[in-house]
Amino acid sequence: MVERCGTQLWASGRPFMIHGFNTYWLMSFAADEATRPRVTAAIAEAAGAGLNVCRTWTFSDGGYRALQTAPFHYNEEVFQVSYRGGTLACARAALQALDFVISEARRHNMRLILSLCNNWEDYGGKAQYVRWGKEAGLDLTSDDDFFSDPTIKSYYKAFVEAVVTRINTITDEAYKDDPTILAWELINEPRCPSDPSGDTLQAWIEEMASYVKSIDPVHLLEIGFEGFYGPSTPELLPVNPDEYSGHAGPDFTRSHQVPGIDLASIHVYSDSWLPHSLKENHFQFVNIWMQQHIDDAANLLGMPIMIGEFGISVKDGKFGNEFREAFMKTVYIIFLSSWKGGVIGGGCLLWQLFPEGAEHMDDGYAATDASALKRGPIPGQTKNRVNTTSGKVYARYSVARALKEPAKLEPTPGSMSFPMNKNKVLPCHAHTISAF
Repeated sequence: MVERCGTQLWASGRPFMIHGFNTYWLMSFAADEATRPRVTAAIAEAAGAGLNVCRTWTFSDGGYRALQTAPFHYNEEVFQVSYRGGTLACARAALQALDFVISEARRHNMRLILSLCNNWEDYGGKAQYVRWGKEAGLDLTSDDDFFSDPTIKSYYKAFVEAVVTRINTITDEAYKDDPTILAWELINEPRCPSDPSGDTLQAWIEEMASYVKSIDPVHLLEIGFEGFYGPSTPELLPVNPDEYSGHAGPDFTRSHQVPGIDLASIHVYSDSWLPHSLKENHFQFVNIWMQQHIDDAANLLGMPIMIGEFGISVKDGKFGNEFREAFMKTVYIIFLSSWKGGVIGGGCLLWQLFPEGAEHMDDGYAATDASALKRGPIPGQTKNRVNTTSGKVYARYSVARALKEPAKLEPTPGSMSFPMNKNKVLPCHAHTISAF
């Protein structure tokens, strides 16, 4: 098991750094025998490139090939009672999809961070829970009722218990006992703007952290935060990318003091958070954003920190590969300089990695060739390909190499402020794409 020791992570008696990636669709692809080989390919290619952790979804709420077909009903039930035409084969595959993902990760010495729900509607999320509640006759008015309604919370708890206590049909080991799993994540990027005080979301985190730990006291637990500072630290609200995010429900310092939370989490998306800023201001923001959270995790919270998602999209042409490479370099060096100095443990997870044959899932952020991750930069190469750019950055700033290079971070000349999207809803980067 990966364990927390103060601000550091340890495994097998040695310090452990998260050096990984996101591939959210593994379970969906594993549910279909035609696409299942791509799951193996993604994990194998990443492991071969030296990556050691994958963050992925364990949820698929409602819809086609759902893991959770309705509250308290999971794909085992679908397999038993819902044969209509070709549905039986799909259900049989879905039954073992997550089992397969975990067993393949184990086979390739890859750890997993498993997210249990989504704030966004992709693959169901809190909106699907609320729809189920309305269908059951509950008086619900907002998707944010997910965080407060007792019945909806019982739906979530039942799903968590079903997943965490599941016996893997391939390895014959309960998920809660499997060292392949590095951590559970309560929910991807939670927000509850209906309560700007943050109290509703805070109460939900307290309740669910306690519940998960009551079932599985061994594995690490993290929230899934983007990292926004909230009302408990008004002096840090200017660090946020805009005014809205400080009143959207999350409160980084307050919520990470909840008993049972082991690992702080933040995301870094300056492209979607600061869409109208000059490029140099993006690097200012990333520097301030990361350094503040690293300092808080180390000195206030006393826990490791995980950059759970970071990336730059080149899809619309606003940002090119050169800018993205510089952005990724900045993220790696900021974290690695703190890690090398013994300030903090944890690590970084690129959004996102694809094997060949999954390019149709690209949201503009993808690295599509993991073999490039262990190749050095090719002099003079200017191809506008995602894989070469991401590969060059990983090769240059991988754990092994970056620790040998002194971190050189100079503040950008000029004002340390950056344009804010005042009074506007912070754009989400819910850029997942349905696998089917």
